[in-house]
Amino acid sequence: MWAEVLAFLDMFKAEPAVPYAKDYKTCIEEAKQRIGNAPIKEKLTDISAYDTVYIMSPIYWGTYAPEVETALEGLDFTGKTVRIICTHEGSGLSGMPSDVKKMCKGANVDTNGLAIKGSSAKESKDKVKAWIAQ
Repeated sequence: MWAEVLAFLDMFKAEPAVPYAKDYKTCIEEAKQRIGNAPIKEKLTDISAYDTVYIMSPIYWGTYAPEVETALEGLDFTGKTVRIICTHEGSGLSGMPSDVKKMCKGANVDTNGLAIKGSSAKESKDKVKAWIAQ
């Protein structure tokens, strides 16, 4: 669904080196164990070609997935605009905006991100398009 909505954007997926379980409860426990040490299959090294960067993630344990932090480490966000989209099961954006601000030093982080309840993600295409167009 996200790929279809954002087909006009270049996308980088911070794919976990070890996939998460499909069961939600197991998945969030795995995420808790990966905080601070979440290897990804491929590392993004340069974002200089982009003025705006969208960071999308499910909310796990009050913020973005641990792999997002791994993906953001070492990137130069100076002068970039960063926008945030998340899925959640009741916590909204939670601590993601403040954590993104910490990781994306030098960026203008739009803390008015878009939070989509996970159970309605499949029906959110128009909502995401409208938010991106703002």
